[in-house]
Amino acid sequence: MNITITGRKITVKNAFKERVEKKLSKFERYFDDDAKAFVTIRVEKERQTVEVTIKNKGMIYRAEETSKDMLISFDDAVDSLVRQINKNKARLVKRLKEGAFEGETIEPETNYGDVRIKRFSIKPMNVEEAILEMNLLGHEFFTFLNDESDAISVVYKKHDGGYGVLEPSIG
Repeated sequence: MNITITGRKITVKNAFKERVEKKLSKFERYFDDDAKAFVTIRVEKERQTVEVTIKNKGMIYRAEETSKDMLISFDDAVDSLVRQINKNKARLVKRLKEGAFEGETIEPETNYGDVRIKRFSIKPMNVEEAILEMNLLGHEFFTFLNDESDAISVVYKKHDGGYGVLEPSIG
């Protein structure tokens, strides 16, 4: 697994890099050698956020945790990734490394709790109008027909206070 460690507003020490490599080496049983892991550490006042993203065979596995200690944040993010993989292992068997779950009984998760379906009308608008509409509704995201691309898009609020846009593409 290829690991890239990036520090934002912080210099990452070798001891932390070694811990990252040691902990992420445990994921080698799930992923092929060409998998890529990205670890980003951000420091904002007393908050230390660690984001771990693993890309493998077109799939993206991501966890982000924040605490006062970057080691705790990193450990929690890794634990979250393990939980995600184990929870979804029945669906991931074909995408993860062959034999990753050898010796384990794999039963698909069938209980998703209460799944609520919400239908809504959609109208063409630009990104700025969609952000305004989202903020007026008090939502974290908003789906709209992008009048510039004629595609269904989603605007969302980012953790840093900014906004993002999801636009579909085939590939």
